[in-house]
Amino acid sequence: MQFTTTISAAELAEHLNDPEWIIMDSRFKLAYPDQGRIDYEKAHIPGAVYAHLDEDLSGPILKGITGRHPLPSVEKVSKVFANFGIDTKEQVVAYDDMGGALAAGRVWWLLRWLGHETVAVLDGGWQEWVKKGFAVSSGNETHKPQKFVPHPRNELLVDSEEIEAMRKDPDYLVLDARSADRFRGENETIDPVAGHIPGAISAPYAGNLNLDGNFRSNENLAARYKKLLNGVPIHHVVCYCGSGVTATHDILAMMKAGMGEVRLYAGSYSEWITDPNRPVEK
Repeated sequence: MQFTTTISAAELAEHLNDPEWIIMDSRFKLAYPDQGRIDYEKAHIPGAVYAHLDEDLSGPILKGITGRHPLPSVEKVSKVFANFGIDTKEQVVAYDDMGGALAAGRVWWLLRWLGHETVAVLDGGWQEWVKKGFAVSSGNETHKPQKFVPHPRNELLVDSEEIEAMRKDPDYLVLDARSADRFRGENETIDPVAGHIPGAISAPYAGNLNLDGNFRSNENLAARYKKLLNGVPIHHVVCYCGSGVTATHDILAMMKAGMGEVRLYAGSYSEWITDPNRPVEK
């Protein structure tokens, strides 16, 4: 069986010793970029390698041009995945401690972008694994490097010019995955300009999760997004967030619900506001 959206802790536990499974720990704290690696070395799922959001899963920040977590180049991230032991046949499972939003969803999306579809996010993340009482390891783990051959699907991406057109077009829908207060321009502690892209609709990623941090049922997710989309076809929908990371959570949720794959504005709000001529709404 192949997993392409989410996987339960029990299902993952059955494959811990499978040589064709790669587990990636991507825990990360925006305010403390080294904390995820510290937590990983202290305790992680056995066999997991550590993927750092800034170092492994993002490209260089260009002041005044890019957002806070620009996409890595195809060459860079392909080398990262190859060094983690991924080629064409592995089942990859990514997890974090934020319900998949930081940055397991990023791992999931990057691999799909490069044509590797057998990748899933651990439902409930690290907390669910620990709660279930499954084994943990410590220290640092590696895998034998493989040859990762990318097949980029750039049709999954939109840029700021496309967003400018889409936000004004009633046949398209732009979803903002950040919290509702940040969407409104309140309690903004990360980006220098508060607010959202005009015309966007608030769709906080947290609404995809139950109180226990696991994904809501496929039926509940489908109902949520059908209401948000309000008849807009899935191929006319794009997601963004603060820096292109948590937006992948909304994309994952819609795929999990069987609705199809929407596109990503990877630069997201932190890139949008680098140009003072782009409008912002509160």
